[in-house]
Amino acid sequence: MAGEILVYVEQKGGAAKRASLEALTLGAKLAAARSSAAHAIVAGDSAADAAAECARYGAAKVLVLDTDPKDTHALAAAVAGVANDVALVLLAHTAKGKDLGPRIAGALNAPLASDCTAISNEGDTLVARRPVFAGKAIATVKPASGTLIASLRPNAVPAEESAADGAVENVSGAAPSTGLGAVLAEILAAADEKIALTEAAVVVSGGRGLKGPENFGMIEDLAAALGGAVGASRAVCDAGWRPHTEQVGQTGKVVSPNLYIAVAISGAIQHLAGMRTSNFIVAINSDAEAPIFKVADYGIVGDAFEIVPKLTEAVAALKAQG
Repeated sequence: MAGEILVYVEQKGGAAKRASLEALTLGAKLAAARSSAAHAIVAGDSAADAAAECARYGAAKVLVLDTDPKDTHALAAAVAGVANDVALVLLAHTAKGKDLGPRIAGALNAPLASDCTAISNEGDTLVARRPVFAGKAIATVKPASGTLIASLRPNAVPAEESAADGAVENVSGAAPSTGLGAVLAEILAAADEKIALTEAAVVVSGGRGLKGPENFGMIEDLAAALGGAVGASRAVCDAGWRPHTEQVGQTGKVVSPNLYIAVAISGAIQHLAGMRTSNFIVAINSDAEAPIFKVADYGIVGDAFEIVPKLTEAVAALKAQG
């Protein structure tokens, strides 16, 4: 696999995660520009079903590992074992990717660029770009030589199907247990079927200016009308108005949706660190001097309690028109 690109694809129940398909799409485009090939690697129960999906997103070959993905130590060793002289090992910057990427980098003694928003070819060198200092600057990462390990921020690129279908190959990736570290024993699914905050194309977030948890209904209504997810500021989550799983910011979730609507959020730097890479930012705030307006593409100065319901009605009316 010298010079080629390997993408680890997370899957659940035979369905590949969208963030991984985004990484695979990018990997395929990078490989094509290098006159090379991108390969996907999947593991776990129903991996064979996910392999067929990976083949539709540009994978020249799909490697199906017999390694348990819950054992991250063994999985990292297995992925490293098939990453023979590849130019890039690419993962989605998810909880799994954050755990797996550094382990692969350690096993290969390779550099790691995490939470990338862009990766490109500059000649024969792969160049990764990632936000640093709470998003106030962009770092450029170039490997001196050898393999680069990188994780791609969800929604950084759109997932696109390819006309080519890749072949599926079963690979033995079993690694001896060292008796060290931790093994993921169980994943508890959320009680509802909400859109994952980090993967949502639209996020509507509310802040302390909503005055109380009882007023988040209008945030939920707008998010539902737009087919998006609900987010919140740290102050809101710390106050117990919303669960911490919805917190957007430096100490919460980092999101990059196509559309981010910040309602009654002042825009402290810690919050901006979690959403400033969104494609379009809309701010609704009664304070015209609120810092959020400095990063917003569109701003509405006014009472959120009047604006948000009217905005929801307008969205619903447009949808009704087809």
